[in-house]
Amino acid sequence: MTSEVVIDVQQKEISIALLEDKKLVEYQNEPREVSFSVGNVYVAKVKKLMPGLNASFVDVGFERDAFLHYLDLGSQFDSYAKYLKQVQSDRKKLYPFAKASRLPDLKKDGSVQNTLSVGQEVLVQIVKEPISTKGPRLTCELSFAGRYLILIPFNDKVSVSSKIKSGEERARLKQLIHSIKPKNCGVIVRTVAEGKRVAELDAELKTLTACWENALEKVQKTQKRPQLVFEETGRAVALLRDLFNPTYENIYVNDEDVFKEVKHYVSMIAPDKVNIVKLYDGKVPIFDNFNITKQIKSSFGKAVNYKHGAYLIIEHTEALHVVDVNSGNRIRSEKGQEANALDVNLGAADELARQLRLRDMGGIIVVDFIDMNLAEDRQMLYERMCKNMQSDRARHNILPLSKFGLMQITRQRVRPAMDVSVEETCPTCFGKGKIKSSILFTDQLERKIDRLVNKIGIKKFYLHVHPYVAAYIDRGLFSLRRKWQLKYGLGVHIVSSQKLAFLQYEFYDREKQFIDMKEEIETK
Repeated sequence: MTSEVVIDVQQKEISIALLEDKKLVEYQNEPREVSFSVGNVYVAKVKKLMPGLNASFVDVGFERDAFLHYLDLGSQFDSYAKYLKQVQSDRKKLYPFAKASRLPDLKKDGSVQNTLSVGQEVLVQIVKEPISTKGPRLTCELSFAGRYLILIPFNDKVSVSSKIKSGEERARLKQLIHSIKPKNCGVIVRTVAEGKRVAELDAELKTLTACWENALEKVQKTQKRPQLVFEETGRAVALLRDLFNPTYENIYVNDEDVFKEVKHYVSMIAPDKVNIVKLYDGKVPIFDNFNITKQIKSSFGKAVNYKHGAYLIIEHTEALHVVDVNSGNRIRSEKGQEANALDVNLGAADELARQLRLRDMGGIIVVDFIDMNLAEDRQMLYERMCKNMQSDRARHNILPLSKFGLMQITRQRVRPAMDVSVEETCPTCFGKGKIKSSILFTDQLERKIDRLVNKIGIKKFYLHVHPYVAAYIDRGLFSLRRKWQLKYGLGVHIVSSQKLAFLQYEFYDREKQFIDMKEEIETK
């Protein structure tokens, strides 16, 4: 199996796609200005106590206050609270963390009103991003994740991933980490650390310790509250940190700054693989070039086709996701209805496992498979689903089919499910139901080009249009594109873009920066 990562960096958003054998299996898309991310650490203020919930609402600068339950304060909350006061008491010299005293563990059956007070400052970390109408979920048990290790301040334990089975290797890693870890810190050893040398682990531990120390310096020097004191790595690097493995063949990036950032990170974690990071500078949009745009448009939405006419219907409610399996216009199997139902259900299990990763669906998922009479067929379907989900990094649990033919799946939810709209709003009428004459569309484009070249003064630019429109503009020996180039100069470039609707267009300058050429009448 070949794996490739394609990173599309745009002015307003960044999109990351993971391909396995050229098939899209994971996709993430985020606005570039989003500041809230799982792993960010804040100095925040307690806004409101909720004794009935044994929880509090905390202001971290988001439009909705974040939720902090008493049990998420962590056993070492008192130690954190005391050390935070010591750090803030002296703005010039940082109180050494190695000298911080550890207080007795917080009682598990305590109450939030006896522990926190309104206006109190607390160090918190986001564990769940805002989802729907809910604000972020917080914890006071801070952790700093690297590729091999996770550093946990105010903890003395060294834990090794349960997926490392060798007793000898577990003992080696524990002894090694105990010898190099800083005082007052605990460490979790991740699965990928198996077999790694002390130099690699020590280098990462120093990097994580520096992150914690930098956060403390920000706490000491800044008085604004709430205040971000530690920001998770960029989306591209964060995804690679969790996903990267030696089987990757290529990592393509279309932005030079992000390319350098990714290359620097890969050079640190896998120096021999640094050459797989490549800067894409083709004229065709990067996702179109790797056939990702088409896969996104066919894989998202309410109905998803998978094979021989069968399809899934995926609905998202506030409480859960519901998936219905349909055989569609599939030709009946010669072996009978039972064999046909089994074949459709096994295909659905393959596609559903991909959809869960692709959309990052979490919480409760209920799947209504086609009814099967034989117990061995139901067991085969359950085993197939379990096998397909083995490659999913998110924690999950799968129950066998119920007597009603329903399968229940729970999957860890950290971010909102990826919901990509594949329905296109008419770019000419903006959903009003009336459009200008399509035959006049190229005349409209020429007026824009004339204004861009002769009035604004931009001589070189790229006009992105739908592939059908691009084919029309390039049609014939003396094409429209040739006419425009003779009239307005050779700086006129036409680019076919699959993400655009039929009569939609976008202008970009020579630096690939978007140029807004919409007229007032078009944007009303």
